[in-house]
Amino acid sequence: MKIAIVTDSTVFLRGDYQHREDLYIVPVPLIIDDKIYYESVDIHVDGFYDLLDSAKNFPKTSQPSIGELFELYENIANKGYDAVISIHMSSGISGFISSLTSISKEIDMIDVHPFDSLLTSGPMGKLVEVALEMVEQPGVTPEKILAKLSEMREKLEGYIVVDDLNHLVRGGRLKNGAAIIGTLLKIKPILSFQEGNIVLSEKIRSQKKALHRVEEIVLNEIKSKPEDSTFYVIHCNNIDVAKQVEGELLKLDSSLEVIICDFGPVIGTHLGEKSVAIGVAPKR
Repeated sequence: MKIAIVTDSTVFLRGDYQHREDLYIVPVPLIIDDKIYYESVDIHVDGFYDLLDSAKNFPKTSQPSIGELFELYENIANKGYDAVISIHMSSGISGFISSLTSISKEIDMIDVHPFDSLLTSGPMGKLVEVALEMVEQPGVTPEKILAKLSEMREKLEGYIVVDDLNHLVRGGRLKNGAAIIGTLLKIKPILSFQEGNIVLSEKIRSQKKALHRVEEIVLNEIKSKPEDSTFYVIHCNNIDVAKQVEGELLKLDSSLEVIICDFGPVIGTHLGEKSVAIGVAPKR
């Protein structure tokens, strides 16, 4: 059986996985002042935050076109593939995976298996990387890949420290109550992914203290052991702080696998500039 892997442009993949022939990446639309951009096609991290600062209206993100996705699946089928594992960003931050799941049964040219990563960026990328490794194994089936991804998903973690909660509130990704608390008390809250949703987890007085608390959480309070995990320090145009976090993690345990990456424009729109996150995924 020949199986392809599809994901979306909010993913982070290590370089050796980015150009695999079994991989297809769907660009996510971003609308800024009524102009539509496609992430990783005609809008990238470089220059995005300048564009965001100069925008007259708050940018909006949209779901990839189902019609275009149908065309992609048809193209994949025409290349001789029998099935697709379609791994996408959390249903808690986008309705895309829900839309795809509802129409996947209507796709008759190829078997499509939607998979909700319940996160995005690096941890989602780890799922994609493992799926790409598995499709090369003799006798593998979509069911075996989905079972492995489901097992790994149980140990994915994501913690975010944002500079301004209003981005999440205006984009509808966080309740207004949390933003009001942040404004009044001038806190830097720790947000976490819980069942795919971004929720207020803890309230800390400064970004530095909040990030130290996140480091403590990911090293001591999560399901997977540090030595069995990949740590992603993910930032929104805040590389200096991301490097500091990387250094602090490695100072605590020099054997850790730590990868710095950035959120793309789509997720950056919702989190806002200067946000920093730590994502965790099992190595395998």
